[in-house]
Amino acid sequence: MSSVRVRFAPSPTGALHIGGLRTALYNYLFAKSNHGKFVLRIEDTDQARLVPGAEDYIYEALDWLGIAVDESPRQGGDFAPYRQSERLEIYHKYAMQLVEEKKAYYAFDSADELQAMRNRLKAAKAANQQYNAITRVSMSNSLTLPANQVDDMIANGVPYVIRLKIPLKEDIRFEDRVRGWVKVHSSTLDDKVILKSGGFPTYHLANVVDDHLMKITHVIRGEEWLPSAPLHVLLYRFFGWENSMPEFSHLPLILKPDGNGKLSKRDADKQGFPIYPVNWTDPQGVHSTGFRESGYLPETIINFLALLGWNPGGELELFSRDDLEKAFSLDRIVKSGAKFDIDKARWFNQHYLRQKPVEELSEYLSAALLQQGLHSSTDKIRMVVELLRDRIVFPQDLLEQGRIYFVAPAQYDQQVVNKKWNREVASVLNQFSESISACSQWNHEIAHNQLEKVLEKAGWGFGKILPGLRLALTGMGKGPDLMKIMELLGKTETIERLNHAIERLEPIPQSTNDDQEKT
Repeated sequence: MSSVRVRFAPSPTGALHIGGLRTALYNYLFAKSNHGKFVLRIEDTDQARLVPGAEDYIYEALDWLGIAVDESPRQGGDFAPYRQSERLEIYHKYAMQLVEEKKAYYAFDSADELQAMRNRLKAAKAANQQYNAITRVSMSNSLTLPANQVDDMIANGVPYVIRLKIPLKEDIRFEDRVRGWVKVHSSTLDDKVILKSGGFPTYHLANVVDDHLMKITHVIRGEEWLPSAPLHVLLYRFFGWENSMPEFSHLPLILKPDGNGKLSKRDADKQGFPIYPVNWTDPQGVHSTGFRESGYLPETIINFLALLGWNPGGELELFSRDDLEKAFSLDRIVKSGAKFDIDKARWFNQHYLRQKPVEELSEYLSAALLQQGLHSSTDKIRMVVELLRDRIVFPQDLLEQGRIYFVAPAQYDQQVVNKKWNREVASVLNQFSESISACSQWNHEIAHNQLEKVLEKAGWGFGKILPGLRLALTGMGKGPDLMKIMELLGKTETIERLNHAIERLEPIPQSTNDDQEKT
């Protein structure tokens, strides 16, 4: 087999969503696993739908994930240009070749004529209402018009398109690496436009010509392109390129979390998770937060997307990039749709975040604190990171959960106050505050020992005092080890927070609650 060459060919008509990103990743991994080349080609022939900034967005997303391309519009390569709008002469040449060989034809039908055709077919309740081998004989094209009239119309600038001449009765067969053998009868296909009136090719002509000229060996793309594959196989045959036709692999759909239908942006917005790799603002000014800005790590998205339609076999779920590059195989891509499980993505993120060096997380927290005008020692920041690193899912959780260790609580969880705070708790905590004020040294063991002595004198167990102690120190009902929290805060701050809570906290009387419920 010739050297593996794959391509990712997005259209810059909007933000690159998670499905397109998975396609890019699979192409990249397949190239890496076979020591091949990964090509980025920009398919911008649909000029009416181009969105400013969309092409730059593609590069930004790939760069964030570390999906390095070998050839692209930016870096060039042996088969440049890699932007389709710069290859129009090439497509025109091959479209004309098909016309000359009677495998394609000029069609001059106006929009009104095309609609009239559809109306006639609909009124006749025709099973097939397409522009095809049957209907084309009654339309305005170079198959029905005299040659001299066709020449005159072209010379006079009458708008036309070039359509592929699909055979009437023929089986089209090809083997898909994911789905096995696929067979389609040509009568189900319409005479697709391959060159539009403005001189731009459609996807069908451009991608086949480019894949051939760029020596692409494997086409790995989404399932939505499977219905177009028979048409592309015909094009390879018409051009005489069947022997060098790439192998096809059509990837399964990415489904909603409940498995009921294809995942959409609306579904993602409704359930509160991203669908774009990085932040995106559309032409209407609607902003969408990306996975990157939501706190997901590149390692997470690579691992998560790799398993979203690819089954490596076995129980292993955690794969480094190197592992994936070695293990990836088209034969392990599943046929059925893959459910988008955002909880699994969060689980991956928590795992990879735990693997980060304490120094790196400390730098992140330090910068986040400075943005809020908060300063602290390097040692304390490191202690907070070590305390929280096994509890966080996203980097920003360090600030959200750790801010309390740098700023005393301004508010307290009222539900915890009502359930766990009373005069007895306040009295025991006051005794604890007085006992630790005499300590000349301070760490979590000393804090534990002092609390144990106070509780023993009061005849209390730890379980009775800890909720109130946590509430006084953090304002919350849950969190990390309290003794380590006190060590981190230091003796002075611990005493100040205890005394503040003792002076301020009062449960809301139950009768007040009852009155509120009645009103």
